[in-house]
Amino acid sequence: MQTKFVLSLLAGLTLATASTQAQNRPVKAIPSRSTAAAQTAKLPEFSLSRAEVEAHTRFLASDELQGRRTGEPGNWVAARYIAEQFRLLGLKPAPGITTGNQSEYFQPITLEKVKAATSATMLVGKDTLRLGKELVLMAGSPTAISGVVIYIGYGLTDGDDGYKGRDVKGKILVAQGGSPDAKGPREIFSASAAKRKLASEKGATALIELYSESIPWGFVNQYFNREQLAISTTTDNDAPIAHLWINNANNQYKQLKEAGQSVAIRTSGRLRTSVLSANVVGIIEGTDPKLKDEYIMLSAHFDHIGVGKQSGAPYQPADSIFNGTRDNAMGTVAILEAAKALSLQRPKRSVLVLALTGEEVGLLGSRYYAEHPLVPLKQTIFDLNIDGAGYNDTTIISVIGLERTGARAEIEAGAKAVGLGVFAEPAPEQGLFDRSDNVSFAAKGVPAPTFSPGFKTFDEAIGKYYHQAIDNPESLDYTYFQRFCQAYAHAARLIANRPTRPQWSAGDKYEAAGKSLYGQ
Repeated sequence: MQTKFVLSLLAGLTLATASTQAQNRPVKAIPSRSTAAAQTAKLPEFSLSRAEVEAHTRFLASDELQGRRTGEPGNWVAARYIAEQFRLLGLKPAPGITTGNQSEYFQPITLEKVKAATSATMLVGKDTLRLGKELVLMAGSPTAISGVVIYIGYGLTDGDDGYKGRDVKGKILVAQGGSPDAKGPREIFSASAAKRKLASEKGATALIELYSESIPWGFVNQYFNREQLAISTTTDNDAPIAHLWINNANNQYKQLKEAGQSVAIRTSGRLRTSVLSANVVGIIEGTDPKLKDEYIMLSAHFDHIGVGKQSGAPYQPADSIFNGTRDNAMGTVAILEAAKALSLQRPKRSVLVLALTGEEVGLLGSRYYAEHPLVPLKQTIFDLNIDGAGYNDTTIISVIGLERTGARAEIEAGAKAVGLGVFAEPAPEQGLFDRSDNVSFAAKGVPAPTFSPGFKTFDEAIGKYYHQAIDNPESLDYTYFQRFCQAYAHAARLIANRPTRPQWSAGDKYEAAGKSLYGQ
């Protein structure tokens, strides 16, 4: 059990023995295990109430917030609610945020809303590839072009063999899909965006990617043939070039890698409009003169998928609002409750509480913060993220990255303090570590596990609610959720108070990034 909370109270106590009474020499008492436990039980996190947890949840997952879709009014209402809770708790705005006005606690992000294309075709030899079947349109204005293509390999950098010594201005480029290291959706989409940016800078008129990656084509087709949001990288006078993915399963369009091949492209383009959203950020200053310059980040996304067709999920006319109780009103409430506990009795290190927008549309809020941190990332020594699809076991907390990120003992102690166990790495086949906001920080080197409601596998109990309109606040087990919040807050406190920084496990794929970030 932890004893550091009671040492100051016990420092003056003495044990008297027959041989020392005459000398009146005080002897510092060693606290009993039961005394330490009693002091731990008095910490504010163990007084977090079920009623308050439920009230926060019922508001954030209410019908009135219309599914909290990024850029929509309901998302802004959620952001305002979180900001005012930060203000109530006395959290400080992060450096660089204007104080004393309604924008306090907001980190604004300009996004691009990209409408789905209405038509697109590409003629390759005798084959006509069509939108919604063999091709998807990623970006671009209305286009009608034809010409000989230039194969540029992966097309990720100036040093790629395909770009060396070539003037590609006004040309149609063909690139291999993905990248040598891209395995999950995040890496594939990031590589694609980087290729489009470089091709546009070099003056190309179109970019075609030969797609044969791990994400099934059916999913790709469905996802990119609806509205998307992205972090804005262009101005109104700088429209992106035409960018297409074509289904190159079985290498069926390998001829496009050969010299002298021609294509003809016609597209409706994808209409772009600017949309504003924001992360919500607050700080609890640590108590230790030295350690307070190090920060523990508590993160969770507060957006969900919206209403009706914009959600991309099936729904019934009787209930078209995707309330997102489990994903991720639960996480948002838990960071609010942890902020309350840690502000009432501050830990040694400082705490940065980060409510993130845009997770459901591509981890946009966390990606933006990782590139534009309000506290230097080298001072951010750990991120305890929360996300989840739901729960099927109320006796445990599930942690993705528990074995990898160096704070297993503290997380297990946090759960044990409220009678819960910890299950590491649930549903490994889902690749969950790289699918939530934690990966935006992990990629920069910050140890960043995801703390989730209890589950071991994706079963019917999970699928029943995950991204479903039935995920309403009435369906939540609030007794379990109260304990979940308490476990999270206590684990955060223990990590913030530990004498040494958590470290990536040796050999982890993000270990090198961590060493680079922290200068190890």
